[in-house]
Amino acid sequence: MARLHAQPICVASALAIPMLVLAQPAWLTLSGVGPSWAVLWLLPWALVDGPVSGSIAGAAIALVLDGLGVDGLTQLPALVLLGWWWGRLGRRGRPIQRSLNLGLLAWIGAMVVGVSLWLQLRLVQGLDAPLLQHWAWHLCLTQAVITGLLAPMLSSWQLLVWRRRSRA
Repeated sequence: MARLHAQPICVASALAIPMLVLAQPAWLTLSGVGPSWAVLWLLPWALVDGPVSGSIAGAAIALVLDGLGVDGLTQLPALVLLGWWWGRLGRRGRPIQRSLNLGLLAWIGAMVVGVSLWLQLRLVQGLDAPLLQHWAWHLCLTQAVITGLLAPMLSSWQLLVWRRRSRA
């Protein structure tokens, strides 16, 4: 059984994440907020390759994305936790086959990333302004909705392709 992390084309697909974050296609936004591309890539990866690989992939993607940002916030804890959790779901649970299940998992993942960033912002900068809280929740919910809507299309396609490649 060939593992995903041993196949160069699958690992190279991770390079699309920073490019999509930087490009931010306007037609894939909702109120100017784009999807969480890291969540959309990490979900099928972890489901196919397992918890250890999912955690490592989440850490790698988080470090690259954190290098692009200048605000001092990190996605590392959220993406590592999600990679581990989704990897365990893929290994121990029933195989996820329905697209709506992927959409729900992606929505939860985007919410976890958003809440993690919001908590870091509150803890590090100590901001209590109601306007900031309203803005943060709007950003978090909007990103979660667009991620959950795109996951049945993008993540299910990735899941099918990567399951075939892992069996070959």
